[in-house]
Amino acid sequence: MKLKFCGAAGTTTGSQHLLEIDGRKILLDCGLYQGRRREAYDINCCFPYFDPAEIDAVVLSHAHIDHSGNLPNLCRKGFKGNIYSTHATRDLCQIMLRDSARIQAGDINWLNKHRRRDGLPPVEPLYSEQDAERALRQFVTLGYDRPVSLGGGVSLKFIDAGHILGSAQVVLDVNTGGGPAKRLLFSGDIGRGGNEVLRDPAAADDVDFLLMESTYGGREHEAPPGVGDEFARIVKEAVRRRGRILIPAFAVERTQQLLIVLNELFSSGAIPELPVFVDSPLAVSATEIYRLHPDAFNEEVYQTLFEKRNPFGFENLRLIRSVRESMALNDLDEPAIIISASGMCEAGRILHHLKNNIGDPKTTVLFVGYCAANTLGRRIVDGEKEVPILGGRHKVRARIESVDSFSGHAGHSELLAWFDRVGGKKERVWLVHGEPERAEILRDALAGRHKGKIMIGGAGETVEF
Repeated sequence: MKLKFCGAAGTTTGSQHLLEIDGRKILLDCGLYQGRRREAYDINCCFPYFDPAEIDAVVLSHAHIDHSGNLPNLCRKGFKGNIYSTHATRDLCQIMLRDSARIQAGDINWLNKHRRRDGLPPVEPLYSEQDAERALRQFVTLGYDRPVSLGGGVSLKFIDAGHILGSAQVVLDVNTGGGPAKRLLFSGDIGRGGNEVLRDPAAADDVDFLLMESTYGGREHEAPPGVGDEFARIVKEAVRRRGRILIPAFAVERTQQLLIVLNELFSSGAIPELPVFVDSPLAVSATEIYRLHPDAFNEEVYQTLFEKRNPFGFENLRLIRSVRESMALNDLDEPAIIISASGMCEAGRILHHLKNNIGDPKTTVLFVGYCAANTLGRRIVDGEKEVPILGGRHKVRARIESVDSFSGHAGHSELLAWFDRVGGKKERVWLVHGEPERAEILRDALAGRHKGKIMIGGAGETVEF
């Protein structure tokens, strides 16, 4: 077997790992690299490490764009095989890939303005909405713990990763006739456990080779998963200042998690009643999809759903779809919470809200998840006093807050606990999906508790095993 690290190696975005088994090529994830627009376009437009037409199958861990977002481009460039995912992942990709295509068109307009200024020819979007729709035709969906043959002596099974709706760990059993069967586990993104919506990550058995994420290596979350006093404090302080609270949040999983948490805080009286707006058509659609997959919910949310109560809704919630309604939020003269995508502030309506409010000292910008290096969200969190938004420079006068307990990624100790629960020899372990410092800290921690070989995957590197 050969494994080539084609993305999310040395970084937390653009997940792509190519597995070759007796000449059969299986791509684990096909995500978009997210970062500076020009750099991201150059990385995403081509597939430098493989020919898409030569890939036999894609196995998709979950629907986040940094794991699924380049699938339409892969298909556009010649991939004809099956894309294997869970049912919920396919449903989420149906809205997320089309939304990604619309964002691409906007980004390309911005990029081409600068290219014209530099005397360069225009470029085209990576793919269109039609390309996204065609890619969806190649999906083959499976439930958790339902093995299926990929041919050539390779069997696939998904187990729950507890990260977002439909997220999966990928279990590949390989029996090519040349020796004893071997099992490879690709972690995808591992959830923390104790999630407000989802079940805890499952544990695989008899694993020989492990491809593992390292996003939070060496870093613990500030608080256990769940609602803490810190979130309520931030909301109450913003209300006292008569300001609005902007929450950049991923449309999938983070928004739904926030709605459940806010519902509980309002019900308990921990925070005062105030309007809550979800200003993201994608988030609104994703919330509807969540209600279609109760099998992924933890027991508490599952029971709430079947008691005929909507766990994702409450009286003072308003779901915003139209541009007109979104623009009208600028005229609010009372405290309010506005949840809008994207979580890293790289695209979507949150950019317009930041443009209009980040210079207002009464505004609070509350981050509830991880922001990758070079993204606008990271620059704001890191304390830059002036940031570029929608072609202009804007002073940061708003109060910037972070509540890390909402993260969908396992923290350092949670990654170690998950690793210990994975059964088998784990002869070789490769760490991916982490910035170099994080991966190195996690590698050292794992090496101190495990006799197997622990390595860090490098971009473009191929390993044989």
